[in-house]
Amino acid sequence: MLRILYMLYLWLFVVPVFVVLTILTALTVIVGCLLGGERIFAYYPGMIWSWLTCHLALCPVKVKGRENIDRKKSYVFVANHQGAFDIFLIYGFLGVPIKWVMKAGIAKIPFVGAACRAAGFIFVDNSTPKAAARSVLEAERSLKNGASVVVFPEGSRTYNGKMIRFKKGAYQMAADQHLQIVPITLNGPFDVLPIGSLNIHRHKMEMVIHPPIPTEGMDASHKGLQQMADKTQDIIASALWEQYK
Repeated sequence: MLRILYMLYLWLFVVPVFVVLTILTALTVIVGCLLGGERIFAYYPGMIWSWLTCHLALCPVKVKGRENIDRKKSYVFVANHQGAFDIFLIYGFLGVPIKWVMKAGIAKIPFVGAACRAAGFIFVDNSTPKAAARSVLEAERSLKNGASVVVFPEGSRTYNGKMIRFKKGAYQMAADQHLQIVPITLNGPFDVLPIGSLNIHRHKMEMVIHPPIPTEGMDASHKGLQQMADKTQDIIASALWEQYK
């Protein structure tokens, strides 16, 4: 009975409100950034949109480790990718202005794609090695401008809640720009909205922000970067709930 009531609440109230909020947020970002307010409009409208989405879905959120990051510094945040609600959890509750490294296909979503471009988010094109290299250069330009970036090193959402091996692109960026890497563990988004589903489930979510890892003196060879990727994956795994290990 509660599930039926929740589904009615979702489809009759949350979904229409979410669509309107998404369009309004996208337009606010586009106009604000075009008028020169990228520092404010590239982050805060999306942060509020994400925070509201989690609360509208009635999903309790717990954040651990905010004391590990300094808002005045730039970082490369790396997180496990459980589902679509990863975006809302990080964007709404991290508390640090960020830019996203995201799949090129998102640029085709009406309103959302234009807003992401206006905000200076980085679209990753893996169609060719040359296009992939260009995506990394764009991300590094954002880092040079003082932004922090968020990357999902798995490259795609999980199908079973378990992590797959991290790729090393994010670590190359961090090494090139001498920025600290901050691992983030996400728990719960897989149960809220797994890949391939449109049915949202009310479920608690948790974000664990681990201490930054310095990159000074890091081995930037292919082997060294993969070792760092494996190290951060182990750190993230250490805080996963048992069902995701």
